[in-house]
Amino acid sequence: MAVAVSPVAETCRAAKRAARVLARTDTAVKDEALEAIAQALESRIAEILEANELDMAAGREAQIGEALLDRLRLDAGRVLAIARAVRQIAALPDPVGEVIDGHRLANGLDVRKVRVPLGVVAVVYEARPNVTIDAAALCLKSGNAIVLRGSSSAEHSNRSLAQIAAEAAVGAGLPEGSVSLVAGGGREELAELATQRESVDLIIPRGGESLKEALQAVATVPVIYAASGNCHVYVDRSADLQMAERIVLNAKTQRPGVCNAAETLLVHEQLAEEFVPRIVAALTGAGVRVRADAGSLGLASAAGGALVEPASAADWDTEYLAPVIALGLVDSAEQAIEHIAAHGSGHSEAIVTRDTAAARAFQLGVDAACVYVNASTRFTDGGEFGMGAEIGNSTQKLHARGPIGLRELCTFKYLVEGDGHVRP
Repeated sequence: MAVAVSPVAETCRAAKRAARVLARTDTAVKDEALEAIAQALESRIAEILEANELDMAAGREAQIGEALLDRLRLDAGRVLAIARAVRQIAALPDPVGEVIDGHRLANGLDVRKVRVPLGVVAVVYEARPNVTIDAAALCLKSGNAIVLRGSSSAEHSNRSLAQIAAEAAVGAGLPEGSVSLVAGGGREELAELATQRESVDLIIPRGGESLKEALQAVATVPVIYAASGNCHVYVDRSADLQMAERIVLNAKTQRPGVCNAAETLLVHEQLAEEFVPRIVAALTGAGVRVRADAGSLGLASAAGGALVEPASAADWDTEYLAPVIALGLVDSAEQAIEHIAAHGSGHSEAIVTRDTAAARAFQLGVDAACVYVNASTRFTDGGEFGMGAEIGNSTQKLHARGPIGLRELCTFKYLVEGDGHVRP
């Protein structure tokens, strides 16, 4: 079966028909389909890598940068890791049918609040081919049909992966239309997808602010924004500096081009003379450029040389997705919390401290999906949280927040059973 690039409305209608079947499909059938997808990925690695190399070549020619190329790149190890993630999702409990709450009313009616699929989920994403499979596996396991729309920079990779997933799913007994791909239509196509109210139940965009803004301008379908991550690490005055250095380096350098990488480092001013030269030397030694505020610039420049430059007002609001970090001094945990409130994106924020009161204040005062004490922001991930994988990280508060996994792809209904009950 080929994944045809059909008109958006037709694709979404087919997905809606598939969703009605998927909603009542047994767990065993869904799990068999996921295993079939994993096996197909493993057996067709050469085909996937050939398609990916076409995208990589175009990306290099367009000079999109190493961080974006790293997002785009697939190799045998990464494809095998994607297949493992599919099997991890298959091994998770099926959320469909889970009883969230249940009780008997005084009049004898039995009321159960039960988890059910959303229906058709459209996922719009940028240059991350792995999202094609992660999103498809999560949607199928949670009883949803999925319509995928990736970026043109990953066109060949996404087409190959979506076709493999669709063929394997149908071959294992899931309905045609369970996994669909739309591509090649530009912003007009995105606008059409975002207005398919009769057939699409939810859109999840996974990308930067420009994608978010494009959807906000046109969407009539409900949207969960898995958007930017302007993440901070605050090193409190009581911090263990060895721990702080390790956490900051991990949060910034382990994979700079992802949304849970740290973009701003805040340091308590009482630690400036001791910690700023130390951490700047470590960061610049790892190839990170530092944008330092007026209070830290002298110390940072002495330690980092040419890789240190003055911070501008725009730096505090920038998601670099690159080996660049803003550095600022604050006089308290409260000022760090205020800075994050002014500039953070609600994604992931961390404090390094040995002060229980400061940690508690940070946890209560920071408004973000994930708040860390003495740990790297890089853990904000569905796989790391035991969710198998994720479609993205929601930076809003409704209907989901943080990693979007199986339960976040469900809604609920009330099942009410009586014995001839009528309301008096």
